[in-house]
Amino acid sequence: MTDQEKIAKLEEIWELDEGTLAADTVLADVDEYDSMAKLSLIVLMDDDFGVKLTGDVIKGFETVSDILKLMA
Repeated sequence: MTDQEKIAKLEEIWELDEGTLAADTVLADVDEYDSMAKLSLIVLMDDDFGVKLTGDVIKGFETVSDILKLMA
């Protein structure tokens, strides 16, 4: 899966328009990146990528690229 396909998955679960996110997008600048978005991310990462996220890992995310690195 390409990074663009992974970004498209993030846009889908966060109900963002296509092309809203890029690898260098700062998560703090994304209004939709709230507690519900983080829960959706936890489910996506577990279901689609087999990655169990912890609160500390999520707190460490600053950009979309940080998330992409864990999407193997």
